[in-house]
Amino acid sequence: MELTSDALMNSLLALGSAALVITLWLWPRLARQRPLPVLGRVGLMTVTQVSVLAVLALCVNNSFGFYTSWDDLLGSGGTKLALTSNENHKGGAPAGAELVQPTNEGGMETVGDLPKGAPEEVGRVESVRVNGKETGLSDQMFVYLPPEYFDPKLALTRFPVLLAVAGYPGITVNLMKELPVVQQAVELQRAGKMQPTIVVLSRPTLTPPRNTECVDVAGGPRTETWFTKDVPEALHSAYRIGRSPADWAVFGYSTGGSCALRLAMRFPNVFGVTAALHGDVKVVEDQFTGGSLFGGDRTLTEQSDLTWRLQNLPAPALSMLVVSTRKEADYPQTVQFVELAQQVAAGNPQFQVESLYLDDGGHNFESWVRELPATLEWLGHHLG
Repeated sequence: MELTSDALMNSLLALGSAALVITLWLWPRLARQRPLPVLGRVGLMTVTQVSVLAVLALCVNNSFGFYTSWDDLLGSGGTKLALTSNENHKGGAPAGAELVQPTNEGGMETVGDLPKGAPEEVGRVESVRVNGKETGLSDQMFVYLPPEYFDPKLALTRFPVLLAVAGYPGITVNLMKELPVVQQAVELQRAGKMQPTIVVLSRPTLTPPRNTECVDVAGGPRTETWFTKDVPEALHSAYRIGRSPADWAVFGYSTGGSCALRLAMRFPNVFGVTAALHGDVKVVEDQFTGGSLFGGDRTLTEQSDLTWRLQNLPAPALSMLVVSTRKEADYPQTVQFVELAQQVAAGNPQFQVESLYLDDGGHNFESWVRELPATLEWLGHHLG
């Protein structure tokens, strides 16, 4: 059973309930002060408490998404480098052997509203493990391939890609369960409001439970290199994806939105389009990041401050959408950043900045779900 599956949760609930009932039933019979009855009481209490604690731990993990699989929890996921192939991906040629491989982890079976049918009619969502050639990092991702991807007439066509990054703490499957990115993209593509696009779902937490904010941590995991080098290289090796920055968009909500803006502004040669729902323009360093991510290096800190970049560096060749609500706590800072970005864009036609603000709503999925359709439609118009 998968770590995030309902089956595991229900099994532990049943075990805990059974242990409680058995404890109440047997307790009078184990009341004697002899070794065996004492051991029996200790055993019953241990089973009951362990079951309850396990259920609580699973609830916390499923809510905050620290670990997505047993390999993730036990630290064994990064060692998998098996070979695989997929004859549908590159017109019969073997797929990128060691960089992308199928996996059953991630909890896709918990998503009940994905389109049903043949791939050439509704597309297909694949659960894959992506292995970083340069960083050595490894993580599970979901890849949605549109129906056109399986059309023999388009066997040589390369498709644009949208890399979606979840928030922190959050599991990748939240981009289908809580924020229906794939489902909404399917509807927009069917309605002709979004071109056929490969959607890749990811998370910012590669070394849980630490929040690395998608940066290269001083003396730690190189998360930025993972997203800007390892992930594109791996996906190119396995799927027919365009190679121009105009074919690549990065999008996210909350911490994922911060990642999306920062990755695109720092690497416009990789991502030509970006959109963020309620993202920060400055790296937040707190107890979740484990203190300083840059080791106190002022230059690295400034380089990751998006306002500083607008004020001190040339404008990137980039199309950007910033989305938030007027009730969001950092709404004034968001407006200041957008106004500065639009001033910079006024003299640089290769840099385009737009914004979308809802009148109400907070930092939650309810707001992000409302903002998602317009955001994806905007991304569809600017990709490719």
